[in-house]
Amino acid sequence: MQYSEYTKEQLLQEKEALLKNYEEFKAMNLNLDMSRGKPCSEQLDISVRMLDIVNSGHHCHTKDGLDCRNYGLIDGLPSCRKLFSEFIQVPEEQVMVGGNSSLNMMFDTISCFMTKSPVEGEKPWLNVEGRKFLCPVPGYDRHFAITEYYGFEMIPVPMTDKGPDMDVIENLVANDADIKGIWCVPKYSNPQGITYSDETVRRFANLKPAAPDFRIMWDDAYCVHDLADEGDTLISLYNECEKAGNIDLPIIFCSTSKITFPGSGVAAMATSPNNMKVLRERYMRQTIGYDKINMLRHMLFFKDFDGVKAQMKKHREILSPRFELVDKKFNEQLADLGIASWLKPRGGYFVSIDIYPGTAKKVEKMCKDAGLVITSAGATYPYGNDPKDSNIRIAPSFPPLEELSVAMDVFCLCVKICAIEKLLEK
Repeated sequence: MQYSEYTKEQLLQEKEALLKNYEEFKAMNLNLDMSRGKPCSEQLDISVRMLDIVNSGHHCHTKDGLDCRNYGLIDGLPSCRKLFSEFIQVPEEQVMVGGNSSLNMMFDTISCFMTKSPVEGEKPWLNVEGRKFLCPVPGYDRHFAITEYYGFEMIPVPMTDKGPDMDVIENLVANDADIKGIWCVPKYSNPQGITYSDETVRRFANLKPAAPDFRIMWDDAYCVHDLADEGDTLISLYNECEKAGNIDLPIIFCSTSKITFPGSGVAAMATSPNNMKVLRERYMRQTIGYDKINMLRHMLFFKDFDGVKAQMKKHREILSPRFELVDKKFNEQLADLGIASWLKPRGGYFVSIDIYPGTAKKVEKMCKDAGLVITSAGATYPYGNDPKDSNIRIAPSFPPLEELSVAMDVFCLCVKICAIEKLLEK
């Protein structure tokens, strides 16, 4: 029976029972953290052998004799570029390997175009008054933080089960030259876990923006992060743009942050020769070369793309039970009440749940008061403004299974209490 079918008296009785349960959880003095998608200790342990691969007994030279301890190679080790080209389905000559953070490379890309347009003769974005950026929602808060920092007006674009609403995007970019780009997480989107359909990717490749310097920021963060044995397939945006004669549109990013060590991984980006020329001019003044010893360490650990696949199988064995548990709890405690909807992702790091409108912020506070920290309500929207106050991103990876089980019980309890209180206001 759904809560909307309860009488007022039934709702009050249900609320009383739930609040009693809530006080019991508060008395347990819990300290649970599900605020971000951090790998758990078990996941970090599967990469620990990498720390022993390069040491004082290793000559730190590549097979072709390059000394990784020295300056040079702004584009990164050739073997590492080849590996990343397989990750993100681009020619290896178009790959640049950077430091430990793809987010850093995204920030640098926006920063670069603020002072030098990727298209000769166009204004740097800093000089475009009323500059705008498209933001599929719900989406990744750290993407939104970059464009907010640089003063873009961020325009929300609704997500569908095939990716962002392309009808909306095509109309907007074709008619507004102040729109300079769009953020995308194309495989297992953050936070819903949606993989863009072939049609969606092709429509992106065939966009006809009014702005010659419009760019697609294609954050392929979860390109190998399947939760199912047979994961989703994402076709290559780069290849589709090449077919469409739009090769300058995409700038593609990824990293090993959730494959090896989040703070000590390797990041990469890939884009057209025209874009890369502008970006490389910045990077050559910013650094003489990134950490090639870390690149070497990763290559010696993985050897090739098959090594990455083997590593991801180990991650999947650790993560899948956590995601199954979240879905099980939601089905057991929320599914029949008509107050929540969610998707069961086949990969990535998050579960997106939409709860009763107008309650997300209160649920977040109730969880915190009971000792459970979750992602801030509104974080999945630009400026932290979820117009329905209903979306919450669940990050199941970090807590041990037994703690995750308790956390989900607390969360579901708070969702129910806040929904009842909202219904009683009517």
